[in-house]
Amino acid sequence: MIETLIVLILLISLVGMVIMGIDKQFARAKKKRIPEKTLWKIAWFGGAIGMWIGMLVFRHKTKHLSFKLGLPSLSIIWLVLLILLVS
Repeated sequence: MIETLIVLILLISLVGMVIMGIDKQFARAKKKRIPEKTLWKIAWFGGAIGMWIGMLVFRHKTKHLSFKLGLPSLSIIWLVLLILLVS
């Protein structure tokens, strides 16, 4: 059960990272963007760690204070929850 949850969080994080890259490409091409509300939903449901990494790798949403502070904070919360579940 715990292993399944960890794999699920890793997959959602991977999706979050990819979504950040896609949204960055959309921004550069001046295409319709992924709503911030959608990005935050992905982060809250376990994608925060991947989205934080994606933010750094793709240099996307780095000027937005809510993302600059929110994604690292949410990532820490997810890591603590995972550590509590494993121990």
